[in-house]
Amino acid sequence: MFYLETQNFASLLRRIIFYLKINANLPVSKNIKMFASTHQINKTRLAPTPSGFLHLGNVFSFAITAALAREHGAKILLRIDDLDRARADKKYIQDIFDTLNFLDIPWDEGPCDAEEFESTYSQLHRMPLYREALQQLADKGAIFTCTCSRKQEITDCICRSSNLLLDTKDAAWRLITDNSEVEVKDYSGNPIRAALPAEMKNFIVRKKDGFPSYQLSSVVDDLFYGVDLVVRGEDLWPSTLAQHYLAKIAGESRFSEITFHHHKLLKELSGEKLSKSAGATSIRYLREHGSSPADIYTMIGGMLGVGRRIDNWQQLGEIVG
Repeated sequence: MFYLETQNFASLLRRIIFYLKINANLPVSKNIKMFASTHQINKTRLAPTPSGFLHLGNVFSFAITAALAREHGAKILLRIDDLDRARADKKYIQDIFDTLNFLDIPWDEGPCDAEEFESTYSQLHRMPLYREALQQLADKGAIFTCTCSRKQEITDCICRSSNLLLDTKDAAWRLITDNSEVEVKDYSGNPIRAALPAEMKNFIVRKKDGFPSYQLSSVVDDLFYGVDLVVRGEDLWPSTLAQHYLAKIAGESRFSEITFHHHKLLKELSGEKLSKSAGATSIRYLREHGSSPADIYTMIGGMLGVGRRIDNWQQLGEIVG
């Protein structure tokens, strides 16, 4: 949606250029046939967080997402998760667009640049939706107030029995959980049933700063935008279970219809996963030191054990398929 009636000329020009780019006749992988005949996928999303410069692991996930979307004829939403206000930074937001454009990774919906993201698509614009969801949980008696520090183990928390008021200062809201299972619609075609892991017991839905947690905002956003395929690393399986549990408590049955695909992670030589916080080599660094898109895709292929040149995300998608 372009919202032509509210745009100035400069913004309109950006959108026209963006529209021409995303509707180019991009080649599509012919080998990613993973259960395509049994799925009707309409929209997936790229959902980076602007808490650091993007690295090879992010690009790997983006390439898988793009390949699956094009295989299904689905749209790709760019949704930047910027609610961690202590870590979100404008230079990291710009880096997301720089990286996607440099590597020619497409998206069909969402901001075309950092300026439009800030003015229209930032999660701050959806705060009323998050507050409404939190209030619904409060009305259901599904949460309790917690003043424990992040270092304290949830098993040591006695806040639930303390019946603290919801407006207690410097307090988080936690969802009351039990051992019941949730069902995840997996991309393999087989539903997976599992209970919340111990780390997700009574997980936080509103942080001490008053902002919604990642788990809550992600559920609200995926429903708001009509996403029906979520592609993410296997390390986020606990979050997938937490989000299904939250949606069940909130009575949002639509969330259970979303298909989830959890892919393997790229790892350092030490076996540790690539991460921004651990200082994984960024695409920005590689780009500024002369690496081409093909160099970067070939590096990812090498980490997957592929010993040949990879020119683009489509070829990387063929390998994953």
